Amino acid sequence: MMTEENILKQNKPDAEELEKMKELEREDQKKEDTPPSTESPKTGINTHIYALRVTSNREDQVMTFVSSNVKRKKVDVYSVIRPHGMRGYIFIEAASKTDAEQAAYGVPYARGILGSEVGYGEIEHMLEQAKKEINIKKNDIAEIISGPFKRENCKISRVDKAKEEVVVELLEAAVPIPITLKMDAVKVIRREED
Repeated sequence: MMTEENILKQNKPDAEELEKMKELEREDQKKEDTPPSTESPKTGINTHIYALRVTSNREDQVMTFVSSNVKRKKVDVYSVIRPHGMRGYIFIEAASKTDAEQAAYGVPYARGILGSEVGYGEIEHMLEQAKKEINIKKNDIAEIISGPFKRENCKISRVDKAKEEVVVELLEAAVPIPITLKMDAVKVIRREED
């Protein structure tokens, strides 16, 4: 009958195996001691972009959940992108499809990763915002397109291009009250010539 001592003696690693085990432990210790790399994920790392289908109007919540999953599970996800104006989808840039699926696993309102990878060229126009010149002048008649005065007509009384703001007066108001809005919150509908 074998005793516990005999079993331990039989399973005892020899000097060569002990040296390999110590070397592996030293490598693991070095990995833990080194600070995380500050290199951009685009440099030298082959990344892939995957589309995650989500419940419409819940994109921001899903992004928060996915980001916390990435931090908690430590998966190789480099960015989570929600293009402006696109409903029902967010994009995940990850090292592999498995990493993207792990980041989205168990997230409320997430419906699943689409089967194929998305090319950068397909979503590039949604990501890079082109700065376009807005042609707004004093005394223009405009329509407010966002905010509490949405769909109200107004007259431009001052334009501040440095701050990208306009001061307007509502046309239907009994008393003219100056309101400061962002330039992209108004749309010129008629130009009055001086």
